[in-house]
Amino acid sequence: MIKSRFRSRSEHVLDDKGRLNFPSRFREVLRQYESDTLMVTSWGKLHLRAYPLSEWEILETKLLTQGREQKGMASFVRYVVGGVTECNLDKQGRILLPQSLRVDASLRKDIILIGMLDWIEIWDKDAWLQENDTTRESFDTFDESLARLGIL
Repeated sequence: MIKSRFRSRSEHVLDDKGRLNFPSRFREVLRQYESDTLMVTSWGKLHLRAYPLSEWEILETKLLTQGREQKGMASFVRYVVGGVTECNLDKQGRILLPQSLRVDASLRKDIILIGMLDWIEIWDKDAWLQENDTTRESFDTFDESLARLGIL
């Protein structure tokens, strides 16, 4: 049973080889999944998603079972599943992000990692700052959904 989730954000710098330090608090959560493997894929144009292997397998199962009923999902599967890369933590707690994924998400040197409970988003810092400003400016649009969830 998973006790912790991926939470918070942190800033990092990609080294010249495309390696990314994976925060210790995220490594602790990943250990609960009993794997050092992250499945990393492009998620649109702005960022990457990194899933623990078992969470990725849940996503794949949903695509196999429920996804076939959704119109246009073949293109999504082709892009996301076709582009996924298995990334393992090295002994220093880093993952190597392949050049193809870095290009897909326009990642340069300064990176932001965002804990999204079951997965991690990997953003170029400038793109994330812009996205975060947009979210801040429209924050009240979440009120109705939050109220339905009983959070407001």
